[in-house]
Amino acid sequence: MILALLMAVFNATKIDYDAPLQGDSSVAVIGVLASTCAFLLLFILLLSKKIAEKVNK
Repeated sequence: MILALLMAVFNATKIDYDAPLQGDSSVAVIGVLASTCAFLLLFILLLSKKIAEKVNK
C-alpha cells in the first residue's frame, strides 16, 4: 500500500497541469490512476480480511 501511494505521488509530480493529456504527462496520469486503483484494491482486501476474522470468531 505504501508503494502504491509513493508511486502515485511520484507520478503526480511528473504531470504537466497545463496539458495533462499530452506526451509524458499522459503516462503520468495513467500511473496515478493505476496506483490509486491498486491502493484501493489492497485497502478493500485488508478490510475484507478483518471482517472475515471478526465473523469467524
